[in-house]
Amino acid sequence: MSVLVPVMIVVLTVVAMEGFAYSVHRWIMHGPLGWGWHKSHHEETHGAFEKNDLYAVVFAVISILLFAVGSAWWPWLWWVAVGASVYGVIYFVVHDGLVHQRWPFRYVPKRGYFRRLYQAHRLHHAVEGRDDCVSFGFVYAPPVDDLKAQLKSSGVLAQRQSKHRDAWRADRAED
Repeated sequence: MSVLVPVMIVVLTVVAMEGFAYSVHRWIMHGPLGWGWHKSHHEETHGAFEKNDLYAVVFAVISILLFAVGSAWWPWLWWVAVGASVYGVIYFVVHDGLVHQRWPFRYVPKRGYFRRLYQAHRLHHAVEGRDDCVSFGFVYAPPVDDLKAQLKSSGVLAQRQSKHRDAWRADRAED
């Protein structure tokens, strides 16, 4: 097998993983089947881990199985496992590190692609609950203005502002 074939398999797998991750995030994690684990990711957590991290364990097991099957029977599948693992590292660095600052240092990008990615995922978390969220990808981020327009047209931001305004008024009334 030419070296070009494994490289192409890895690259195509990384690209395909974004579509897979989008689908799992949109329809499983935010669906009735997976919200039980993913909900912890949309709430304030205390400690190093959240229940949502169990998804990383599931995907790691799948990668390990792909490595095993690829080693035993289908070598091309081993390279798919490499691509999935590369995507996992990219996800960990970008999502857990850059966006959610789960590292001991803080960095908020000021411009460019990483700024857009950061903002898009923050807008994903602007919604309480699993419905009406935007931007389900992890490496691709739609234009921020499009996401804001989508949130505005759904009415979810107005509901959130009204809820916070009512809570503020209730706090002021108690004084």
